[in-house]
Amino acid sequence: MRLVLASTSPQRREIFALLGLPFDVIDPEFDEVASPDRPIKDEALDFAVGKAASVARNHPESLVIGSDTMILLDDTKIGKPSGIDDARAILRSLAGKTHLIFTSIAILDGSRVPQLGIVEEVSVKMRNYSEEEVDRYLDCQESLDKAGAYSIQGEGRALIESISGDYLAAVGLPLKPIAGYLKSRGVSVPVDVEKLYADKGFRNWRSF
Repeated sequence: MRLVLASTSPQRREIFALLGLPFDVIDPEFDEVASPDRPIKDEALDFAVGKAASVARNHPESLVIGSDTMILLDDTKIGKPSGIDDARAILRSLAGKTHLIFTSIAILDGSRVPQLGIVEEVSVKMRNYSEEEVDRYLDCQESLDKAGAYSIQGEGRALIESISGDYLAAVGLPLKPIAGYLKSRGVSVPVDVEKLYADKGFRNWRSF
């Protein structure tokens, strides 16, 4: 059975490859239109379904995986920064506080009806870092394409005090539910996912 990851994210591609399965990557044709009033879990899941559906309609023979990541600070949704000034403002707002990461997964097949739809929640406590630390971090140029303006698997690790939840969900793609679903469809997953999680074999994972 052909597997397709509907994503433009290099992080998701790298994580999915940890399963040791052959797969293709196709950019989804889906516009994310966020609403400040809509429940974040509903929105994240709908975005994942939308991404997967935009690819599945042209590849009915495949299992298509879509995913989305959103951040909630208090009652405010935080996405990718619009520029360097926005990234600085986001990082200032996160300092010393706990925020939530919501990462959704939707898997569609030829029926184009979601066969799996879940949302994983991860709690992240940020250090009370200084303005100078923010400026140094922004200089590394990894903020602008990340929700929340930081990369947990990159230099942004230095800004984080602790996390509670699935590390790979925080990065962008939790593998346990995906592997479980694939096995239920008769796909032989060559990697022991429990061991993968125990070994923490991904960037910065072992530092938590």
